[in-house]
This record gives sequence, structure tokens and C-alpha cells, in this order.
Amino acid sequence: MLLDAINGPDDLQGRSYPELDDLCEQIRHEIIDAVDEHGGHLGSNLGAVELTIALHRVFRSPHDAILWDTGHQTYVHKMLTGRVARFRTLREGGGLSGYPSRAESVHDWIENSHASTVLSYAHGLATAFHANDKRRRVVAVIGDGALTGGMAFEGLNNLGHSGRDVVIVLNDNGRSYAPTVSRLSESLVKIRSNPTYMRRQAKIEEIAERIPWVGEQISRGVKMSKAAIREMWEPPAFFENLGIRYMGPFDGHDIASVEEALENAAEFDGPVVVHVLTQKGRGYAPAEQDDVKNMHDTGSVKDGSYTAAFSETMVKLGDQHPELVAITAAMPDSTGLLPFRERFPDRCIDVGIAEQHAVTAAAGMAMGGLRPLIAVYATFLTRAFDQVNLDVGLHGQPVIFCLDRAGITGPDGASHHGILDLVLLTKVPGMTVFAPSSYQELQQMMEDAMGLTDGPVAIRWSRGKATHVPHDQVGAGLQSRKVRTGDGTVALLGFGQMLPAVVAAAERLAADGIDATVYDPRVVIPLDPAMIDDLAAHDRVVTVEDGLRIGGAGAAVRDALGNRDAACRIRVLGVPTEYVPHGHPDDIHAGFGLDADGIATSVRELLD
Repeated sequence: MLLDAINGPDDLQGRSYPELDDLCEQIRHEIIDAVDEHGGHLGSNLGAVELTIALHRVFRSPHDAILWDTGHQTYVHKMLTGRVARFRTLREGGGLSGYPSRAESVHDWIENSHASTVLSYAHGLATAFHANDKRRRVVAVIGDGALTGGMAFEGLNNLGHSGRDVVIVLNDNGRSYAPTVSRLSESLVKIRSNPTYMRRQAKIEEIAERIPWVGEQISRGVKMSKAAIREMWEPPAFFENLGIRYMGPFDGHDIASVEEALENAAEFDGPVVVHVLTQKGRGYAPAEQDDVKNMHDTGSVKDGSYTAAFSETMVKLGDQHPELVAITAAMPDSTGLLPFRERFPDRCIDVGIAEQHAVTAAAGMAMGGLRPLIAVYATFLTRAFDQVNLDVGLHGQPVIFCLDRAGITGPDGASHHGILDLVLLTKVPGMTVFAPSSYQELQQMMEDAMGLTDGPVAIRWSRGKATHVPHDQVGAGLQSRKVRTGDGTVALLGFGQMLPAVVAAAERLAADGIDATVYDPRVVIPLDPAMIDDLAAHDRVVTVEDGLRIGGAGAAVRDALGNRDAACRIRVLGVPTEYVPHGHPDDIHAGFGLDADGIATSVRELLD
């Protein structure tokens, strides 16, 4: 099989186009099988096969820097850069990352899984290459979805202003641009993509401009004609007004056509956009026909999950509160908003990959009398913390932040673990933070959040299946819930999804004659004063959270006890301050001593 013979980009050189077509088919089969086994992003990678092959045949990676935004479309890139043999370990603990990884390969320049950043990286690298070695090229691949992010526009603006040599490949797989179909438009594309013609044209215009008066009129007429044609037949005006040349659109599944476009683009000075049209899920009918599956193949809402509890409750709250508006940053599917959108299409707003805009827009909606709720992954909210703090918090606006995938998320790795939100959100004055420990608790907290109108509210929950409890094990309001009453020797607090592990640890300790009190705090901030009073009467206190240990929920408990001059000793258990690799959440928790055995061991050490 040809794919097995590809140990690096050099092995693509000299291959015939029929051979490359066979290689594309082999790659697609490998991606489908791997994603079926391990999960991952299917549609985006199936659509980028020919494009990735063309990129690696035209540019000399890693001498030339090929940068990807977002990194979930790099499965083909991984295979073509010597990782075919390990591809079936994708997203496994100790296996290949689901995103580019500098630790894996010199071909991975950036570990980019948060969208809209690649053009800024490209500007920086091109600036460095210009200062040191002008022969190195920078290529930035960005999808039409990622181009909706504000940071992408900042990068475009600075690239156009600086004139740095960057080839920007706009991988348009969202069907948001319709290809222009006509003989004239095809001719214009070919002409504008030919550097020899464009150099001759520039020379002719320069000579014409030297002719007194007549030359000025000719030059003005040429420019006006070009502008009129551009507006009629092509979509380059946006880019070219920023000082960036535009080429395209091209068929992203025609390797020869894409190669020619890339080779021509590399000859131009300054930034160039090469617009390619690709099809998500190409070659696999279920992915071609399912837009949701195409976008986030790991994002379907599973029955019994925290996200399912959120999704169910959103529809209920929508019926009860006509002022409720849901906002998402290009992820209505995986955050569980699709049922709400189907029921209330005018009250579900997708702002694209623009978390900062989402938060500040929500503040404006709240000022105008609406009740905005932002559904977002915990890791992505950190991109908009300044807006949370100053645009929402400072103005005391009752925006509700619903944070999915909080804590250790597992296979998506360092960029997707939601371990910063507790540290950050607990520092926003007036913020209320809920941490549900069960399916039913999440539903109750969403109802309680609607009644809090004096400031922002955040509800954070973990990825995967939720614990289900009877009604009498569900709290209410801002009160904590005592799960188990001990003898005053030690008290254990389990925030959110860590409660089951804490309860299991208490059972292990009971077998050793240690009678522990167990609390479900429910609310991270403000902490329940009655709970703090009770903790102060214990000899030892151990808190357990799935966020950063320093500055998080446990630190707030320690400060509260300190303010009461409590004599108890306290130990805070959580995630260390480090970048956590991908792996199964249970294994990662165990490695940090956040499973039942690890918690019980920490308690014994504290008592000793």
C-alpha cells in the first residue's frame, strides 16, 4: 500500500496523479477507521486530503513552515510527515495527539487547537524569517469558520500592513462561498493567479503613468475597470483592501490545480490568499450528508450526560422565560443547543468563532432587558476572560455562562482541559459559580441561576456521563449539601464531578475506622457560610477539585477558614500547574491522586 511507503513529504515527490488519487483513497479509509475507533474530527480531515498533499509537494516542510488553524484538520498532515505507523494510537494516552504537537514532529510548528490564531503566528514567523533567511516560506491554512474570529482579522490587517511573505490558504469547506461559474470568471482567476502576467501588467501600468495627462487617464481607466470587474466577478475586495492579494477560488480536490495555485502564490511578494473550495466529509457518505457530524465528530450529545441535562433544561426554561436568549460560538451542536434552536430559532444566536464578541454582546443584551446565556467549552471561555471581568462583571450584568467540558476532558489534550475557569471566575467580583455533582443538580442550578439577577453566574460541568440521583439528594439555591456526617476528625469536600470519588474515599476510610464528614459544596463562590462554620469545627479538612489546585475552589475554602481563625489543618487537592497531556480522564485523575484511592491516601497522610 502506497500510504505505508510515505515516511515523509519527500516520498510524495515524483508520484503520478493517478498514484496520488489512490493515496487519497487510502488516507480516507485510514481516517475513517481511526476515528471510528478513537473518536475525533472526521469531516474536516476527509475534506483536506488533496489540499494537504498539494501543500507538502509544493513547500518543503519543515524548512518552510506550514501552519494549521485549527489543528483538528491535521490528520492527513500527520500521516504525510512520518506518523502513519502510529496513527491508530490517535487520541490515546501516550499516543498521537489529535492536534499538531511540537513534541511529536518537527513538521508541527504550532500546537494550535484554539481557532483564529494562525495568521498572527504566520506574521511573527515571517517577520523572523525576513530578518534571518528570506528563502523560507510561511504557509497558513485557515478555515472559513476560523476566519470569523476577531484575532484572524487582526492578523490579516497586520499582514497586509507589513507586506510579509505569507501564503494564506483559505480552506473554504463551509459552503459559505458559492463558486463563481462562468467562462469569464475562470479566465480572470487564471490571469490573476499568473505571476508573469501580473508583473507584465504592472510594468505596462507603470509606463502608461509616465505619459503626461494621457497616461494618467489610461491608468485611472484601467484601475476603474479592474475594480468593476473585481466587484462583479470575484470576492477579493475584502482582502485586497487590506493589502493582501487574492487568488481563487480553486477546486481543493484537484491536486494539480491547487499545486499550480500554490506555486504561483509563492512567487508573489507579500501576503497572498489562495481560496480553495473543499467538501467536508468527502468520500464518506454519512459525513457528507450530516453537517453536525462534519463539524464536531466528538460533539454529539450523549444520553445521560451533563450536556444532555443542560439541553433538556434549556427548552424548559425557554418556554418559561421569553427573555432567555442562548449564544454559542460556532458550537450549537456539541454544547447541546440544537433542541433550543429548533424550538426558538430567533432566540439562539451563533456568533461564529468569536468568544470575546459573544461575551460583550451578551452584556449588551442584558443591559437591554434580555437574559443571555452563553454555552461554551470551559477552555474557550478563557479566551474572553477580559470581557467576562470588565464588560460583564464590572457592569454587574446577569449573564449566565454555561461551561461544558470543565475539568480534565481526556482525549483532546492540553488545550482542551478546562482547568483554568475556577481560578479565573472566582476572582470576578459579584460572580456566582455553581459546580453540579449530578444530572439533577445541573438542572436545579440552571433554574436557580435564572433567579439571580444581581450579577453574572457560571455553571461548570464535566465531559461525559453524569451521576443520577433521587430528588432528595438534590440541593437548592446557594446552600451546600452535607452528604455524610462524621465524628469531627476530618471533613472532605468534593466539588462538582469529584464528589463520587470523595464519597468512595470516605467509604475506604470508614473501613479503616476513620469517620469522615463529606460535603457537596454545590456553590464554589459564594461559599455557604453554614458549611464553613461546620468545617471550622473539624480537625482536618481536605478539598478536591478538577481544576488548578493553586488559586481555585480549595484555595477559597482555605481563605474562608482563615478568616474565621479556624484551627483545622487543610489540604487542597487538585490539578498541578502544568500542561496536562491527553489521556483517559480516569487515568489522569489517578495520576494526580484525585481518584478514591489517592484521596484516601492524602487523608491518611494528613491525619498522620
